[in-house]
Amino acid sequence: QEGKHGVGGSATLFYMVHCGKALYNNLLWRNWAAGALSKMVIIGNSFRGIEERVLSRILERDYSYIAKVLKGTEEVALPAHPRYLDTFNDTSVHWFPLQKLEELSPEVWDCVEEPTYQECEDLEIIRKDRAEEGSPAAAEP
Repeated sequence: QEGKHGVGGSATLFYMVHCGKALYNNLLWRNWAAGALSKMVIIGNSFRGIEERVLSRILERDYSYIAKVLKGTEEVALPAHPRYLDTFNDTSVHWFPLQKLEELSPEVWDCVEEPTYQECEDLEIIRKDRAEEGSPAAAEP
């Protein structure tokens, strides 16, 4: 489902360590309402780290839901393990307090277009349409 899982009205923990930005973006899109987002906790790559490493124009174009939710996100970095500094150095716990989400501009919630990643050069997921075409890349783990 390319990360497009809904919370279904229940509190839900998503463990997404080392996932690509598109998976986080798709998850946010699928739950793009203050009530749904406030029921989610994500353990995964730091959104603040993504914001720091990706040019703002690319973040807003390709990963717009991450960009839009940053001000409504609480994030706490997990301590790095000394043995795995290069592997798990960017893992954080993210949650979305309802009060913070309700303080976001109403325009933030207007666009609910499904992400397509047409112009994305570094897409880190295998999209369903490629898998359906029998692409050799679709068979890779």
